[in-house]
Parts: sequence; structure tokens; C-alpha cells
Amino acid sequence: MNQITNDEIKKDKQLSRFLSKILRHKPEMIGICLDNEGWVDVSALLQALSQTNHPIDRQRLEYIVANNDKQRFAFDESKQKIRASQGHSVNICLDLSPSTPPDVLYHGTAKQVLGKILAEGLNRQARQYVHLSQDMQTAIKVGRRHGEPVVLIVLAAQMLQDGRVFYCSDNGVWLTDYVPAEYLTIASDIKI
Repeated sequence: MNQITNDEIKKDKQLSRFLSKILRHKPEMIGICLDNEGWVDVSALLQALSQTNHPIDRQRLEYIVANNDKQRFAFDESKQKIRASQGHSVNICLDLSPSTPPDVLYHGTAKQVLGKILAEGLNRQARQYVHLSQDMQTAIKVGRRHGEPVVLIVLAAQMLQDGRVFYCSDNGVWLTDYVPAEYLTIASDIKI
């Protein structure tokens, strides 16, 4: 593909956000259905997108999937199906196997919700899982999207030892059903 312009980068980000909305939360918005594992035929997606304000061709879709900084989307091996890697609010089975996490993981959030989290733990809210990062910098970026960022350290090894289950999505995001407050501490040395 030729040199990408700033306008194309901006358009790709908008399209990536729209794809996230469709493939994670509202496939019915454009008249598509996800299968039980969140997959949709690429041709059906492209056809449906052609009827919206976000038409796209296959080459551009492949570029967006390959170059998304968070690797939010994945093709199946044949590249005939696509899905969001994680973050779904619609009920699907990602068919992930339990995995052993690093000793600690991180969760970025906003300062204004910190009290509630420290009292109740991390709940999945409208999503299927709580999302955790393997590094603090990613958690800072996530927290910044919601306000003044705060990073929580999750004692993942202890949670695993106590019987909690973790999964690692295709794009490296760690997932679990719930993080009780006793496994959380506030990271005091974040560099924003």
C-alpha cells in the first residue's frame, strides 16, 4: 500500500472504532449476526458496511486489522471470517483456554471510580470479562481514556493460586471474570 495520509489515518481510526462497536457490541446496527464465537463472514461484513457511512474494501479492512495498535481484530486462518479479539458485551464464546498469568497484571482506570473499585473489586460491567494489561504503560493509556488515570496492580499469581481463572486473548489482553478487592493495590509510581 502507498504512503498513508493523515486524513486516511484519521479515517482508519474512526473506522476501527466503528468496527469495534459492531463486532463487540452491536452487530445488529448494520444487520449482521455474529456466530457463537464472535466470527462473521468478511464478505457479509463488507456488504453490510457498504450500506453505511463507513464503506470499506477488503484491502483497507486487512490494513486496519494488521495495523491496529491494539490488535483489536483477528481473521480466522482462511481470512474469510473476522472478529473482535476481546471486549464483547454480546454473549459469545471466544474459545480461550485457561492460561497462567504473570505474577502481577495491571488495570488502568479513572481516579473518580477508585473508591468504588477498592470497595467492590473489579467487575466486568457490560463486558464478558475484566480486562487486564501485562504492562503498566498500557494500563496508563487505558486509564487516561476515562479521566485522570490510576493504575491498579493485580496480584494475579495469588488469584490463580486461590482458584481464579485467567485467559489471554489473541491480542495479549488478560481476561478474568472478577478481581476481588483484596488482590488490588494502587501503583504509586506511574509516570504519565
